[in-house]
Amino acid sequence: MQFTHEHQQLYDTTKRFVEEEINPHADRWEREGLWPAREVLKKMGGLGLLGINKPEAVGGLGLDYSYQVAFAEALGHCKVGGIPMAIGVQTDMATPALTRFGSDYLKDNYLKPAVAGDMVACIGVSEPGAGSDVAGIKTTARREGGDYVIDGQKMWITNGTQGDWVCLLANTHGGAASGPGAGGSEGGRHGNKSLIVVPLDAKGIDRKTKLDKLGQRSSDTAIIFFDNVRVPAKNLIGEEGKGFVYQMLQFQEERLFLSASILAAMDRCIADTATYSGQRNAFGQPILANQYVHFRLAELKTEIEACRSLLYRATAELIAGRDVTLLASMSKLKAARVAREVTDGCLQFWGGQGYMWENQIAQFYRDLRLHSIGGGADEIMLGIIAKNLGFRGGKSK
Repeated sequence: MQFTHEHQQLYDTTKRFVEEEINPHADRWEREGLWPAREVLKKMGGLGLLGINKPEAVGGLGLDYSYQVAFAEALGHCKVGGIPMAIGVQTDMATPALTRFGSDYLKDNYLKPAVAGDMVACIGVSEPGAGSDVAGIKTTARREGGDYVIDGQKMWITNGTQGDWVCLLANTHGGAASGPGAGGSEGGRHGNKSLIVVPLDAKGIDRKTKLDKLGQRSSDTAIIFFDNVRVPAKNLIGEEGKGFVYQMLQFQEERLFLSASILAAMDRCIADTATYSGQRNAFGQPILANQYVHFRLAELKTEIEACRSLLYRATAELIAGRDVTLLASMSKLKAARVAREVTDGCLQFWGGQGYMWENQIAQFYRDLRLHSIGGGADEIMLGIIAKNLGFRGGKSK
């Protein structure tokens, strides 16, 4: 992936938006546990930032995914981690399958408004008993005449209290399956699932329960209950029974976005820690003068650049039309683990000041921890990597 002048322009536009429209309000949104999704997304849609790699036919810019990566990197300048995650749901988690496989009706009524910022989107995969275990979902969507009737619940749904629609993964025939659900073919226990666009104002939906999270508090996260919810069968994305495959494809963009969106935050942790430890004296010299401290910061900065290079390589492969399951999983695993190292290591060098709630390092310590869980936990990434490298013995799952 080459970072051109055009990439830099998009990066600068996004960074400026973050600095002018998000960061001045981020502390308040954190305290309130809610960001004004409609207001922020509408402004972003007006700048063309919600459809960078979406076709021009739906209001997008029609650019390749490298520009989406530049956008995601720039979002990392947010002073809180919850807002990039919430925006990423709109751009890279709830809409890729709809873009690829959705009908003209669905694109006109749900994708175009999402790209314009007129609708807020959610992705509904995780459940209380099926987070990384995608194949283990229990939510059902049975066909009755011209409708699907949906029953079940979805957990940890970002934008869940404000969303207009959810890209829902449900069992459309054959009941629920079990297993790790990290990959695999569309047959067997994976072939009974479908993706359906569900309007969140439909009768029978309850999403009043907002979850109280350790971090990323500015983005609202809900439990959504579905009780005999009817939606038209034309809200099916693509073909019935292909939902698991579509979701696995959708995960690739999600994981690349997640990898990109935390790089600038990690860079800021290093820079702020170097400044603070260079000014704070102990035992007659700045903390930064200790070889262990400046060596450790140098090592962590090197790890961040390795993450960036892996992300760019995966992005180049995606643009070339190759399967990036392996590299996207590696990128997501590595970035999330490095984020844990960076935030923990930097916090240590701030001493007691680093343990204060309002400290920027403490903010990222809380917020970036989620990246080893959401979008596929580290252990799921390792399973995918091992499988793709042929390291897993026994029965293939």
